[in-house]
Amino acid sequence: MFDEDAPLKKNSNVIIPGEDLSEFSIESLQERREAIEAEIHRIDEMIVSKQSGRAVAESIFRQG
Repeated sequence: MFDEDAPLKKNSNVIIPGEDLSEFSIESLQERREAIEAEIHRIDEMIVSKQSGRAVAESIFRQG
């Protein structure tokens, strides 16, 4: 049965902005940084992809 008042188990894979980092080991902090950098790279790639798609769509609609 799920107890709503039970404290949540801390998941080291979940990154919460502003979270207290003092309890994390150096290795954990490095892993978190790598995960954040990978996510930023993934976001940047999606932005480029969407900008490219938008440019194609705009060029199609401008011709008409």
